[in-house]
Amino acid sequence: MDFIDEHQSTTIEQISLSTIIGSLSYALDLTEGLPAGHSLRSCWIGMHVGQRMGMNCRELSHLYYTILLKDAGCSSNAARLFELYGADERLIKRDFKQVDSDSLMHLGRFVLAHAGVGKSLHERVTRIMNLAQNGDEFATELVATRCERGAGIARQLGFDDEVAAGIRCLDEHWNGNGKPARLQGPLIPLNARIALLSQVVDVFHCAGGMPLAREEVGKRAGSWFDPDVVNAFSEVEKQPGFWKGLTDDGLQQKVSLLEPESRVIRIDECRLDTIAEAFAQVVDAKSPYTYGHSSRVAAYTETVAKAMDIPRTRQRWLRRGALLHDIGKLGVSNAVLDKPGKLDENEWEQIKSHAAHSEQILARMSIFSELSFVAAAHHERLDGKGYPRGLSAERIPLETRIITVADIFDAITADRPYRGPIAVPEAIAIMEKERGTAIDGDCLDALKRSLPELAFR
Repeated sequence: MDFIDEHQSTTIEQISLSTIIGSLSYALDLTEGLPAGHSLRSCWIGMHVGQRMGMNCRELSHLYYTILLKDAGCSSNAARLFELYGADERLIKRDFKQVDSDSLMHLGRFVLAHAGVGKSLHERVTRIMNLAQNGDEFATELVATRCERGAGIARQLGFDDEVAAGIRCLDEHWNGNGKPARLQGPLIPLNARIALLSQVVDVFHCAGGMPLAREEVGKRAGSWFDPDVVNAFSEVEKQPGFWKGLTDDGLQQKVSLLEPESRVIRIDECRLDTIAEAFAQVVDAKSPYTYGHSSRVAAYTETVAKAMDIPRTRQRWLRRGALLHDIGKLGVSNAVLDKPGKLDENEWEQIKSHAAHSEQILARMSIFSELSFVAAAHHERLDGKGYPRGLSAERIPLETRIITVADIFDAITADRPYRGPIAVPEAIAIMEKERGTAIDGDCLDALKRSLPELAFR
């Protein structure tokens, strides 16, 4: 494979931050169990409302990124949600979006329908009773975890306090019955008020079309929603093309054009590194058993690449791929990721699907077009028995082989739900048995030479 010359110029500065965040928002939709494009559709809705309310360029920019990143913390409560319900947390997240949490009857029906699904009667009853007795406390905990983590990701990405505050207050309601702080009325940032309405409109529009979305907005006006925001929505939703825009194949491009021109931010190499690092944290937060995995794989990848004399610019490029190689796991249930026993056939298919999801997400960005294949193919094997494509050795790039070695090494040496961590010498011995079949021998040798440089937990 040809490498990029170390001194070759880059066009990264020509790519806007909105394009990158908009593309990566598809990963957040996976975590929430929502139809692909939810964050973009919500942004389409919210920006029209914000414009109608007379927000200035700076305020609209804050609104724009609040909505695109509103679910940035969504993976951080996934494991806890699975622990409480004992069922696929993606379905729980998706279905709860349609529940009016002000109604005890609606909440009760939701718990009965989702707690311990597929489990024994005793386990189901135990979970239902626990949620009935402690539901409000659990809900506050889950929302606080999600919102605080999302706000932290926004700050890490370099956004203003206004964006972080909008994400932190996403689930606050106009009547003061929201979470986590039970803020009321104008104490809730306007970008959060608009973001909440926008996501509810999209959820119900996907579930039942325009009539159902309108109906739900009307039901929640004055309770969940700021009446002024509702009035603005009622005006913009009558505009030609508003509803059609939600199903437009070119929605991502249309949304990118909604960002206030004076606030469009072009990214450079450092900003792109930061974005990759932030989304790697989103991925790793999904399960306690993957905490730090992407960062470690990135560190091992960079070290092995250096030992193999890969050009420095290519090392940096490859490190981003390693950071994002598992982004598709956001679409896999914690019921599978955290399962301590053997996976059944359906569960194994879910695990394998993450590689295809990773490629699809990364391929949405031209800057990652090559990297999408290189990173997502990390479970391919030289003997052709890997996934998702079953590629043979000659079709697996060297960069992919490097990520594969780093990924396997971390998988063996890290803690897992079905076993504890394995010592480095034993891990290398295990990997040696896969030399030439799953693992490239040159990459394994480079890893072995690099061991003195690597820090282990």
